[in-house]
Amino acid sequence: MSTILSIDTSTKSGSVALICAGLVVGAQHYNIDKSHSSLLHVMIDELMKNTGTTLEELDAIAISEGPGSYTGLRIGVSAAKGLCYALELPLIAVNTLEAMAYQVYRYSSQVDYLCPMIDARRMEVYALVKNGNFETVQETEPVIVDEESFVTELADHQVVFFGDGAAKCQEVIQHPNASFVSEVYPSAVEVGLLGAKKYELGQFENVIDFEPFYLKEFRLATAKTSKK
Repeated sequence: MSTILSIDTSTKSGSVALICAGLVVGAQHYNIDKSHSSLLHVMIDELMKNTGTTLEELDAIAISEGPGSYTGLRIGVSAAKGLCYALELPLIAVNTLEAMAYQVYRYSSQVDYLCPMIDARRMEVYALVKNGNFETVQETEPVIVDEESFVTELADHQVVFFGDGAAKCQEVIQHPNASFVSEVYPSAVEVGLLGAKKYELGQFENVIDFEPFYLKEFRLATAKTSKK
């Protein structure tokens, strides 16, 4: 009977959710081009008020650990760790792509493979593959998408691709076993539902040492200076 506040800021879509005893009590989402830092704590306050819950009633904080946006992940993890420190709560980390896969898995039946994709610029995506039993077939990794991508999985299985990285791959991955689902974004709801399962198993993170799952190093572009 856990009460978990979950947070997702892994992409430009942001969300928070409250999960009690494995059920969704409330959730708030936004999908606008605005900094998570200006909206996240406001949404958490509104969620707690709307559900009639206090922070002191929480048993854990679940965070979408990545992969995703470097800045977004840093903001979300910082907020989650701050709440854990202040309230002396355990921290639960959930892979962003697994949460996306669970979102489709919850409402789909008889799906061979699920492949969530997060845009990583140009023709690169972050992806993983889950089978119809929600078992991992391909671990989370960066993939440069071309005509040969996922040929092994597509050879004998129907594969559903989704996420903001899937749209740009639709013209490249042209196979009769490939299908694409639109409007699937990372969500704190699935982060919280998977987090509740981890809570029951006691799968907690070290709050002090925990870092987001960036997958790739952050690269800061330097401005070019003109020669005189």
